[in-house]
Amino acid sequence: MSSPVAFSAAGAGTRAAQGGGARPKLEHAYLELRTPPPGGSLTPGAPCGRIDFQFNPKELSLAKAAAWKRTPAKGAKSAGPPEYQGPQPSKLTVEMFFDASDTQDTSVVAAVEKLFACCVPTSETRQRQRASPPWVVFHWGGLTGFPGYVSQVQAKYTLFTTSGVPIRAVCQVTMEEITGETPGQNPTSGALHARRVHRVRAGDTLALLAWREYGDPAAWRTIAEANGIDDPMRLPEGRELLLPALDELERGSDGGDGHDGGR
Repeated sequence: MSSPVAFSAAGAGTRAAQGGGARPKLEHAYLELRTPPPGGSLTPGAPCGRIDFQFNPKELSLAKAAAWKRTPAKGAKSAGPPEYQGPQPSKLTVEMFFDASDTQDTSVVAAVEKLFACCVPTSETRQRQRASPPWVVFHWGGLTGFPGYVSQVQAKYTLFTTSGVPIRAVCQVTMEEITGETPGQNPTSGALHARRVHRVRAGDTLALLAWREYGDPAAWRTIAEANGIDDPMRLPEGRELLLPALDELERGSDGGDGHDGGR
């Protein structure tokens, strides 16, 4: 049976700026595109693009389902007991609204085509003869979703110019989690995680951030995996990093070797 959950968007797109009394900073939601991993791996590859929301969504819909099987018994007066078959992948559905009525250009068409491209294999994977669309991760300030793929895009053009150019579109995007346990993900829920966002300053290292956030410099790998960082020694100043919640860190700590390689 399915358990849909709607998340209110009120206030989710803002976080307090540093300094008391500072005006909250508006955070725009976006879909981060990740390179499909080779060889059937379940760990997302490096970021390979993003699709920004022109307007933040009003709500998010998250559904989780379980598979059960009931075998009927011939001649029985009542149904037999159900047998649990396992969890179904989580699904996140969000609405994206694009509007170019002020400029009357084709920007909304380009935005919709980017969403459709998430259902088409990338040229790199076709060359590797293992065709796959890009993986996606939903981000909104300190809120981040599970690594998944776009299973469906429904686009409706609602406003046109006199020459027939679409200048307003409403898109419903459904993302489905990648089956299996991935770093920093709770495999039992596939839920959205509230993660803190840190803007890199001069002198920051992953090990230093891990020590400040978790009291353990060896946890730098968790931060690197959550942000698709291949070279922990190169952190561009001004980049925003997602710092996973403490419960995510504890779930992913079993495979760590304890070496502090992020200094």
